[in-house]
Amino acid sequence: MKRKIINIDQEKCNGCGLCAEACHEGAISMIDGKARLVREDYCDGLGNCLPVCPTGAIKIEEREVAAFKLPADLKDGKHEHADCPGVSPAAYSARDSLRQWPIQIQLVPLKASYYENANLVIAADCVAYACKSYHADFGGRTVLIGCPKLDDVDYSEKLETIIASNNLKSVTVVRMEVPCCGGIEHAAREAVSRTGKNLPFKVITISVAGKCL
Repeated sequence: MKRKIINIDQEKCNGCGLCAEACHEGAISMIDGKARLVREDYCDGLGNCLPVCPTGAIKIEEREVAAFKLPADLKDGKHEHADCPGVSPAAYSARDSLRQWPIQIQLVPLKASYYENANLVIAADCVAYACKSYHADFGGRTVLIGCPKLDDVDYSEKLETIIASNNLKSVTVVRMEVPCCGGIEHAAREAVSRTGKNLPFKVITISVAGKCL
């Protein structure tokens, strides 16, 4: 069948291995110091490996390949971390929870394909641990996370560039009720305001008990 799949340029590949780590399905392996697509049927074509490649060696192309097949260890829950309490097999499917990698504000690129027409979520680090329904509520969106108390930086400048340089649908800030989280809300508001874009903007506050306020 004809579908989207990745292509790795062996000349550009520097052997860092980041793409193999980013591939949840195990379609990429390191062979002789180079990243190689070893299972075409495990590649879903979503491109989670693209943003982590430092040399731009990975591209998405459309060609005749075998149909996508979810690896057995992701189907039946026999993942290397599946013994963790409360973990279901679905938690390991990138298409169900996380759209891209990296997610830390300081690490994400300024421009990437996963920003295109995206509903951007800017979340405080603690939210995913405090809010039980975090993945159900915000899964599948482009997510940036940070902690204004621990990261000694002003996020607003980078967020402004990201918002200005990409075609976003909306911006949602998810923060904790604690005062230090006000920093991430302020940075996001400043960033959107300085771009002059009329984007839908929402702030969701989570209590220290994990309840949505």
